[in-house]
Amino acid sequence: MTTKERYQAFIDYFTQHQPEATTELTYENPFQLLLAVILSAQCTDKRVNMVTPALFEAFPTPMHMAHSSSEEIFSYIKSISYPNNKARHLLNMARMVVENFSGVIPEQVEALQKLPGVGRKTAHVIASVLYNQPKMAVDTHVFRVSKRLGLVHASAKTPLAAEKQLVRHLPEVYIAKAHHWLILHGRYVCLARKPKCQACALTSFCCYFAQTSARPG
Repeated sequence: MTTKERYQAFIDYFTQHQPEATTELTYENPFQLLLAVILSAQCTDKRVNMVTPALFEAFPTPMHMAHSSSEEIFSYIKSISYPNNKARHLLNMARMVVENFSGVIPEQVEALQKLPGVGRKTAHVIASVLYNQPKMAVDTHVFRVSKRLGLVHASAKTPLAAEKQLVRHLPEVYIAKAHHWLILHGRYVCLARKPKCQACALTSFCCYFAQTSARPG
């Protein structure tokens, strides 16, 4: 199977079976999504969604958060991974949004990455989910699943290398959506330690399945 055929099989399956895939983080506006994505680093969406309702109520706008303190923010997110660091990031992010961007979450990836707590992955999530830009955010799920399926070459050692290959081969219209396809497949089917190959509909073109099924019992 050629790379082009593999990508087409991937697109064909998900456009038919999961055409409206999107983030599982709960939010109602750009500021809330940015808070949730920053909190989701090395933490499950489920846990983030348990914490954010009270956080969103306490800090409805960047201005409210900017006039808070890291200690107060910490009290709302203490059950999240790395709460001390994230509390500082959220406070300083809110202050920068207020001071540099008039309280509006920027659309440009370069501007987003200037915000504390916002790296390339987070910036790409915001740009793609909020502003429908063709940006591929590569987290651990995307990195693992894209390599197992053979969409990304096994030699790709970094998320950036994987991102470049995915963007090169995916039609622009599917780039943002493919991010969610890969995440959800990795979260529920292609698990890190024990992938559910017996329940997977992608085995016909999956390199990992071909390799493991060919191994002697």
